Amino acid sequence: MRFAVITLFPEIFHAYLGASIMKRAAEKGVASFDIVNLRDFAADKHKTVDDYPYGGGPGMVIKPGPVYDAIKSIKSDGAGTLTILMSPQGRLFDQKAAERLAKEDRRLLFIAGRYEGIDERVKASLVDEELSIGDYVLTGGELPALVIIDAVVRQLPGALGDEDSLAEESFSWGILDYPHYTRPPEWNGMKVPEVLLSGNHGEIARWRRKEALRATLRRRPDLLEKAGPDKMDMELIREIKEEDYGHD
Repeated sequence: MRFAVITLFPEIFHAYLGASIMKRAAEKGVASFDIVNLRDFAADKHKTVDDYPYGGGPGMVIKPGPVYDAIKSIKSDGAGTLTILMSPQGRLFDQKAAERLAKEDRRLLFIAGRYEGIDERVKASLVDEELSIGDYVLTGGELPALVIIDAVVRQLPGALGDEDSLAEESFSWGILDYPHYTRPPEWNGMKVPEVLLSGNHGEIARWRRKEALRATLRRRPDLLEKAGPDKMDMELIREIKEEDYGHD
C-alpha cells in the first residue's frame, strides 16, 4: 500500500517510519512512504508557506498555493489517491476507519497542517476526507497522521510477524485486550494465573475472553453494546459481575 504525507517537518516521519513494524513493512514491500516537504513548493526564496488570516486574529494560516502544488506533484504519476486532511473538525478515527482505509486500493495522501490551520479553499477543492484522532489540540497534524498510518499498516497482510496477534488486539474483536504475562512465573510476590500454565488451551481461551470482558466492563462499558456479546459472553459477564460485585 502506498502512503504519502505533506508536512513542514519531514524528519518527524523519517524517524518513526524508519523503525520497528513500519520499517519492516517497507522492507517487505507491504507499504511505501513518500514524505513531501511543503516548503519545497513555496514560491519565494524564503520558503514561505503561511500568511496572516483575512479578517484578523491570532496565528498564521497555510496558503493554498503550496499545498495545491505539492498535491499536484504527488498525483503526477497518475495513481489513484485518497487525500486526507488531519483536522480537529474531522470525523473521529477509530478501528473501523483503520480497517476501511486498509482496504483502499488508492494511495493514501495525508496533509499534516500547522499553525491556525489551512486555507479553507484547500478543504473545499482538494481534500476527500477530514479525520481527527480526538477532541484535543495538538501542535500540528504530524502525530495524528502517524497514528493513522500506524493503525492502517498493522491491518495490511504481511505487516506483522504474527498475524494471529492482530485478531486478538484491543478493538480488533470489539472489546479491550486481556492481560498478558511472561517469565518468570512469580515476580515481586505476584504470580502468573495458574490457568495460563496449565496447557489447557480451551480453558486459556475462556480465561482470556473473560478477562477481556472484565477489563471492558470496568474501563469501557460502552464498547460492549457495540460489540454485541454472544451467549457465551453473556455467561462470562454474569460470572464477572458475581465475582466483582456480588450479583449478576
